[in-house]
Amino acid sequence: TPASESAKSPGKNICEFLSASFTLSYISRCIITSLKSSYCRTQTPGRLLNPDDQFSSKKCLAWFYEYAGSDDIVGPESMEKFCEDIGVEPENIVMLVLAWKLEATNMGFFTKEEWLKGMTSLRCDCTERLQGKLDYMRSQLNDPVIFKNIYRYAFDFARDKDQRSLDMDTAKSMLALLLGRTWPLFPVFHQFLEQSKYKVMNKDQWYNVLEFSRTVNTDLSNYDEDGAWPVMLDEFVEWNKARNAL
Repeated sequence: TPASESAKSPGKNICEFLSASFTLSYISRCIITSLKSSYCRTQTPGRLLNPDDQFSSKKCLAWFYEYAGSDDIVGPESMEKFCEDIGVEPENIVMLVLAWKLEATNMGFFTKEEWLKGMTSLRCDCTERLQGKLDYMRSQLNDPVIFKNIYRYAFDFARDKDQRSLDMDTAKSMLALLLGRTWPLFPVFHQFLEQSKYKVMNKDQWYNVLEFSRTVNTDLSNYDEDGAWPVMLDEFVEWNKARNAL
């Protein structure tokens, strides 16, 4: 019978036991290796962060108060320290993307509500987690729809809240940040603004500069003079043609 065969062959049971033990040991090592690989080394030397750890609202709030004053606002001076801690220059475009993510209303300031809402959506409750999101935020600039949303957000974010338009110095700085590296005509357009009579840029002009940069050829050959472009852009085209004719 099978029972008697088993009794007569104790070596067979031992082999099966050892085989099963080896299999379990191998599986355990694989699981441990997999768990170890789920940890990611952050930009802070020597620290390990487990991406599977739960986001902590309490930890996020404590992180906020590392920078915020008694008025529950991260202001310009604290913002510099924050940028230093995450390893990003304040004028880096990724800071604009972060402000957009936080839905911040004033340049140079993060309120507690903005911080908690935005960082919760990013699942960031510490410096290391945010550092791990920087490449993701930069990559969002490559999406035309998202870039357009960030570009439009930048107008209200940067303007003085008691003004309906952007002062021209701020407009030029923001355009350089957003379009300076991607629009071949930007240096020429910037030069036009420098010598123009315009002291401010309104929202319609701001929005249309992006559309112009996306749809009009670098040589302006497809520019439609009868199109619904703002007068500012008509004047830019005329100025550039006259400049090239010299």
